[in-house]
Amino acid sequence: MSAEEPLFRIVRGVPTPEELAALVGAIITRTRPAATPAPAAVSQWTRSARPAGAALAGPGAWRASGLPR
Repeated sequence: MSAEEPLFRIVRGVPTPEELAALVGAIITRTRPAATPAPAAVSQWTRSARPAGAALAGPGAWRASGLPR
């Protein structure tokens, strides 16, 4: 692709400047990489309430919940 060659061209019809701007905006938005959401901050209080490595479900989980860690 050369520097003078357009990225896209209109094949049929005559778009208004507004329609052309909407098309370019849609293409730019679609090709932009999706932003990954920032991980939610977890408070120390919430983190301390979660079991560290205990099995939460399955065979023997009730027994593992009472054993010291």
